[in-house]
Amino acid sequence: MENIETGLMLMLVGMCTVFVILLIVIWLSTLLIKVVNRFATPEEIAKPKPSASKSSADKGAAEAIKAAVDIITAGKGRVVNIEKLN
Repeated sequence: MENIETGLMLMLVGMCTVFVILLIVIWLSTLLIKVVNRFATPEEIAKPKPSASKSSADKGAAEAIKAAVDIITAGKGRVVNIEKLN
């Protein structure tokens, strides 16, 4: 019976220790987020200016994308905007 009591006591102490450490981690991470949000400046995202004339390769690629979407969606889908992702 003494071994069970010792085992339960060790389990309780271990679980409480883990709980307290997790609370400390949560508090410190919340503090870090607040500090970073206060002192970090948000970067402005520069939007690319639309070019007046597209090259023939861009027009051909746009037409190919539109044709592929038309075939795959059986005429129900349409291409609204095409952007290059970085």
